[in-house]
Amino acid sequence: MTLKYEKLRVVSDSRGVVFEPIGVEDIFKQKNSHVVLSECGVIRGNHYHIKGEEVMAVLGPALVRTKENGLIDEVVIPEGEAYQFVFRPGTSHAIKNLSGRINLLAAFNTTVHDPQNPDTVSDIIM
Repeated sequence: MTLKYEKLRVVSDSRGVVFEPIGVEDIFKQKNSHVVLSECGVIRGNHYHIKGEEVMAVLGPALVRTKENGLIDEVVIPEGEAYQFVFRPGTSHAIKNLSGRINLLAAFNTTVHDPQNPDTVSDIIM
């Protein structure tokens, strides 16, 4: 499995943190974006996309688990760091907030979100 991810540059000061969740080379391909604030211990995702490629930035501490071709992979994102992931169609993904407070993820997808005909299939991997 070749889970594609990279550590993002995070600027932190007394006001909080700033990072760029998606690069200019990917931003124009996107047809959906959403921001998720997760409570302590919450797991998000547990699905894969049929057609869409998803780019996701996650602020740690968090655990990201993926499944591709039946193989499970995990990445632990340390406190105060942000990682960007690229989930190809068919790659299951789940994200768990490991902190004692709300954490953040920003996601972008190459397909339009249609609640009546979603591009996601449930796959409980965490």
